[in-house]
Amino acid sequence: MAVRGDVQIVIIGSGISGISAACKLVNAGFQNVRILEATSRSGGRIKTAKLGNNIAEIGASYIHGPSEENPLFGLAQDYGLLDPEAASPENQAMDIDERPPWVPNFFSSSGQRLNAEEMNPALELYNELMDDTVPLGNVKESPWPSVGHFLRSEARKRAAERWRDKDITTQEQLLCAVSAMLKGECCASATHTMENIDLMGFCMYKSLPGLDCTFPGGFEGLVKNLMLELPADLVSYNRPVRCVHWNNTQSRVKAVTVECDDGERIAADHVIVTVPLGYLKKNHSTMFSPPLPAHKLNSVHKLGFGTCNKVFVEFESPWWDDGCEIIYLVWNDEKDIVDQVSDIKKSWIRKMSTFTVLKGSDGHVLCGWIAGHEAEHMETLTEQQLKHSVTGLFRTFTGDSSITPKRILRTQWFSDPWTCGSYCYPAIGCSAKDLENMMEPLPTSESQSQALQVLFAGEATHPFFYSTVHGALLTGRREADRLINHYSSFSSRRQPYSERTNKRT
Repeated sequence: MAVRGDVQIVIIGSGISGISAACKLVNAGFQNVRILEATSRSGGRIKTAKLGNNIAEIGASYIHGPSEENPLFGLAQDYGLLDPEAASPENQAMDIDERPPWVPNFFSSSGQRLNAEEMNPALELYNELMDDTVPLGNVKESPWPSVGHFLRSEARKRAAERWRDKDITTQEQLLCAVSAMLKGECCASATHTMENIDLMGFCMYKSLPGLDCTFPGGFEGLVKNLMLELPADLVSYNRPVRCVHWNNTQSRVKAVTVECDDGERIAADHVIVTVPLGYLKKNHSTMFSPPLPAHKLNSVHKLGFGTCNKVFVEFESPWWDDGCEIIYLVWNDEKDIVDQVSDIKKSWIRKMSTFTVLKGSDGHVLCGWIAGHEAEHMETLTEQQLKHSVTGLFRTFTGDSSITPKRILRTQWFSDPWTCGSYCYPAIGCSAKDLENMMEPLPTSESQSQALQVLFAGEATHPFFYSTVHGALLTGRREADRLINHYSSFSSRRQPYSERTNKRT
């Protein structure tokens, strides 16, 4: 395995994909592995903060599909980071398609609490429609151009058939509740509107069994445990990369040179790029020399990448039911089923229709979800403006003018220069081929002598677990395996026949 000790590997980005790639390479005997991280911390879009005494996940919140098939869940169990209930066989066996059966409260913009049982038909209809998107991924040509178009048209059609015995006020209120759920769906896909989501592309995603769970001590605990498995000096922080010079045929030693913003130039045999797709979209023209091949660049543009932000709000006392897990804010004038606002500066707050209740916290904390251009606008507000808008929202829906948040904390992923948003989604026209192109190493021609110069990992390079932490983790391992297999094959070709046949593994 001596050849591995001479191989220089640079990983750009110390998020979960970069860290998982480094762990696998180091364990496989590669001694010259280095991570270049643009910021002062590891974790990337895994980031944990505090709101008072409460855990607030600035980035990733859940393990989606915590079951044996999920490597993220396996790591969390190995490190002892989960509650016993989350790891129970019963929870692992649940097949919920990432729609937990949360206990809801509903409030209307008229300042009234709505009866949850009376609102249940809206939830049932919405969940049924989401389930019905799955078989549509197998049709050759869909009559609906987008997920949003399918959900809207089918919701109106089925509501008219099923709710005809209900009075018109109830029918309209149920449709308004569907609208609130559709806005929440925008957050799941980090998109401005579900009209942007390709229906067949949407079906490429695969969910895993298991009831979504959280890290009681914070998601960053996973990152800290993984970092302990790496040499202490493996990561260079505050080291942004300016350009990756690849396919350097003039060099007699290394095919790739990584040029850092501070002027340092690092020669490498291989570079694993794990930057978010949002950053790649914005900086690809300066980040690679020569530029990315046309087909790869086309896929970078075709894949969607949007913003999902959170607003954590702490109260002195709860104004929701004991046992409530999710709150829907139902605007009474949205029977047409809308998932975006017409005047963002004036009405951005209407996009935040879903709040989850933080369990296990010392205080009484809600997490509000908001996506799209409204989420981007929210980032531009002052703390005072944000608090004023959020306070007004709660007072409007509860009818209680005394409700005042104790603390507020928001995320700002769109304005983060190293992410430029949250995670990817299958935009209109996106196909499985685009995700294949995203993960394809450079150079693409097998005839070129120096293979696997630039490799790509990160959630936007997984063919069916895109937008997830477990997807990002698996892509880091995938690219590490690509190099491990390359050198295993290379080493076998170089060894004498007798040495290969006598080797014990």
